[in-house]
Amino acid sequence: MKSCLKQRAVQLGEYISEEGATVRLAAKKFGISKSTVHKDVSQRLKSLNPALYRDVKVVLQKNKEERHLRGGLATKEKYLKLKVNQKNSKN
Repeated sequence: MKSCLKQRAVQLGEYISEEGATVRLAAKKFGISKSTVHKDVSQRLKSLNPALYRDVKVVLQKNKEERHLRGGLATKEKYLKLKVNQKNSKN
């Protein structure tokens, strides 16, 4: 495995572990796809740094359990913005 891939996997793991970031946030921060982030932290990191892998696994599981809540909040915000925009367009 190339050293840049190893280094990226460790950096992603550290970022997710320290920030409690989602795969989407990590992908956006590092400028790579969600699939790449997932592969790095779920496959490559496991053999490179097992302790960090366990930490990341806990964070990702927590994010998975909370994703329906974040989705509901995003939908709520969307419709609140639509309502405000409709009020402003009537005036």
